[in-house]
Amino acid sequence: MTTPTDSTLTDDRLAGQPAAYWTGLAYEALIAFTRDQQAQLGFTQPQFWLLRNLSSNDISPDGHGMTVPELQEAMRSYIRPEDDVAAEAGALLERGALSRDDEGRLWITEAGETERLRLKQHAPAIRDRIHAGIDDADYVTALKVLRQMIRNTGGTLP
Repeated sequence: MTTPTDSTLTDDRLAGQPAAYWTGLAYEALIAFTRDQQAQLGFTQPQFWLLRNLSSNDISPDGHGMTVPELQEAMRSYIRPEDDVAAEAGALLERGALSRDDEGRLWITEAGETERLRLKQHAPAIRDRIHAGIDDADYVTALKVLRQMIRNTGGTLP
């Protein structure tokens, strides 16, 4: 496929473009941007996800510890193939953000909860950068279109 330039993308040409191409480009750009912003703050996206999945104040329904395989399963819809959950957990263990019990379950520590909250504070600024120049109504319309495309192709919506 020839990569179109902004100057050649009239509305008629855009209407004929494959959605998978553009959603793929958007996905890679958004992930790269988000991970770069988080790296500048001294953490990785998988580390943030680990803290979120182990916190009873966030994704975890009960704050119960989990093994690495259980965490990988919990994050299966958003973890990337190159993400090493065990290594990321190891880094959090070294920083005292997680602890491990005798059964191999990881638990968020008080320091980890403090870190999760610190990291969470940066999410709105990252979102604002991504959404700059995009009206909320346009954003909602784009998501509705993507959701319909998922339904049209037999995909599963969360």
